[in-house]
Amino acid sequence: MRPNPVKIWLTAIRPKTLWAAFAPVLIGGAMAVEAGVFHLAAVLLALVGAICIQIGTNFYNDLADFEKGADTEDRKGPTRVTQAGWVSPKGMKAATILVFGMAVLAGTYLMWRGGLPIVIIGLLSIISGVMYTAGKYSLAYMGLGDIFVLIFFGPVAVGGTYYVQALSINSTVLIAGIAPGLLAVAILLVNNIRDQEEDRLAGKKTIVVRFGRTFGLVCYAICIMGAAAIPLILYIMTNAHVWALMAMVIALPGLGYLNKIAKTPPGPNLNPLLGATARLLLVYSLVFAICWNI
Repeated sequence: MRPNPVKIWLTAIRPKTLWAAFAPVLIGGAMAVEAGVFHLAAVLLALVGAICIQIGTNFYNDLADFEKGADTEDRKGPTRVTQAGWVSPKGMKAATILVFGMAVLAGTYLMWRGGLPIVIIGLLSIISGVMYTAGKYSLAYMGLGDIFVLIFFGPVAVGGTYYVQALSINSTVLIAGIAPGLLAVAILLVNNIRDQEEDRLAGKKTIVVRFGRTFGLVCYAICIMGAAAIPLILYIMTNAHVWALMAMVIALPGLGYLNKIAKTPPGPNLNPLLGATARLLLVYSLVFAICWNI
């Protein structure tokens, strides 16, 4: 049965993935508050731009994976609307252009305020979002998606958010950005562990397809522990912000999720752990943002 249009487009947006866009903006905003350079309009527009780029990337991924045969009726993950026939390829392409256009519109003031660095970040973010699944040598199909996610949902997003407020940047902010980047990669790893066989058949050479499930699990553990270590590294660097160490608590549930992922065979049963990892990113960003200002 075909869902109503609202349900179709909510499915296409993939709301659970939006935490990856929200978290770095929250962290960058919180660090600006502590530094006394908070700029409300800049933060709100950065958030709108980040979410639009994430949605645009999701839309294009929905379209490209259908066209390349990666999404089939045997898909183990949530429904993809182009493959299901709920949205035509032409309609999804138009929606992708519209949402990326909204990101550019939201970023117009930020580009005026921040100058060339923000122009470059904005353009590279959109281009990378498209190249994630576009073409024969797309990032996801070559196994480079994890690097893209780490960089653009980590230091670039946190640093960019901070920069449009302070109009300057520092190493503390960039290092803080590594944590949300790592946790966003952890989300992607669960997705790729779940879809390992489908991706292999479609020629999508994720690192899980290239190096195996065990390698993916090790990478997941590194992402969780690496993110948990960032507050400690920042405390050692600054000799301040001791309360931010509270964010290290994510290591406990994170390693619990790792154990469950390891015991769960590839398939739909991994979907709840995908959502749990996304919530872990949200919890980390909230705890870090609050505690950085205590």
